[in-house]
Amino acid sequence: MKRATVYFDEELHRALKLKSVECDTSLSEIVSQAVRAALAEDFSDLADIAARKKEKPVSYESFLKKLKSSGRL
Repeated sequence: MKRATVYFDEELHRALKLKSVECDTSLSEIVSQAVRAALAEDFSDLADIAARKKEKPVSYESFLKKLKSSGRL
C-alpha cells in the first residue's frame, strides 16, 4: 500500500469522518473505495474498446440506415 496526501475542504472532510464512524471503517478505506468506483467505469470502457478493436469500422450513414431499417430510429 502507498501513502498519499489528499486535501479536502472542511465540509467534505467532516462528511467523510462521519461516514467512517457510521461505517466503522477508516477514512482511507472510504476514499479508496470511492476512487475504485470512479475508476471502474474507465476500466470497463477500456476493456470494451480493446474487445471491439478488431471490428470493422462502420460509417455514420450505414449505421443510421441500419437503425432506421430496424425501426429503432
